[in-house]
Amino acid sequence: MNADESLKSGLDPDDFRRDVQRIESEIGRVIVGHGEVVRMTVTALLAGGHVLIEGVPGLGKTLLMRTLAAAIDGLFSRIQCTPDLMPADILGTNILHETGDGQRSFRFEPGPVFANLVLSDEVNRATPKTQSALLEAMQERTVTVGKRSYRLPEPFFVLATQNPIEMEGTFPLPEAQLDRFLFKLHVPSPTTEELVEIAERTTGAKEPTAQRVVDVERILAMAALARDVPIARPVLEYAARLVKATHPDDPTAGPSVREHVRIGASPRGMQSIVVGAKIHALLDERHHVSRSDIRTMVAPALGHRLILRFSARAEGVEANDILGDVVRSVDAP
Repeated sequence: MNADESLKSGLDPDDFRRDVQRIESEIGRVIVGHGEVVRMTVTALLAGGHVLIEGVPGLGKTLLMRTLAAAIDGLFSRIQCTPDLMPADILGTNILHETGDGQRSFRFEPGPVFANLVLSDEVNRATPKTQSALLEAMQERTVTVGKRSYRLPEPFFVLATQNPIEMEGTFPLPEAQLDRFLFKLHVPSPTTEELVEIAERTTGAKEPTAQRVVDVERILAMAALARDVPIARPVLEYAARLVKATHPDDPTAGPSVREHVRIGASPRGMQSIVVGAKIHALLDERHHVSRSDIRTMVAPALGHRLILRFSARAEGVEANDILGDVVRSVDAP
């Protein structure tokens, strides 16, 4: 990356790395562990995408978003999804407003989706109608009520959570809706040492809080810089071959893909890998994307995009297991 490219976004790669480290360090003052989840969440924010995160209750998913919002001085809102939640409850609605002179008119009252960071808690508990409204806002970054459209703020980042152990009364996201998420992440249970540290931090007289280290304008500049990271044609072709190898009807598909995958990853999966790899390259102190950056992004970018056959579920084969086989079988140029 040359100096002119750095100047486009108002900062250079060293500034980018330093700011990401400051954000992660500030989050680390509040969140115990989960370093990889924090890194991928920040990556998705800078990539302009959204994250679907899965984990049992109490692992700090809400706290992560609240802390990230404080670290970037962004507007945060939380939506608790329930079956009776309506689209207008999250998007907003027109209300009748009466002025001092007795005149009446309709005025738009924005919903909680009008924020920089939106946490959609237990998104699979909302009805398909409400899920579609949220996911459309995620894709279009606008909200249309009546005949008027309203632009959502920038940056606009949604982190949706799912509880993997309680499926009664839920509405699983269709595959086409899952494809709208840049990454799907899993929050692991804390280790014994992490549990002790969590107790020490949260049961004392004063709990740690995050302070602002950057602002939303800086986040937008960092996102612009990440898009400028060059990627060579052979590396792009390597990413494309990885995506193609997830399709069971492709000649390059391996045995596990042909046996367990019904539909492979979409072009959005390719886009997610590439933009994530650009950010990973910058954080690894390189000004171009390598094949290792591509491989790092395969699991979070493609794991939720594979539609598996029943045989995979019956045999306990996970999407990430299959993607591991894909990475091992596709030769790097």
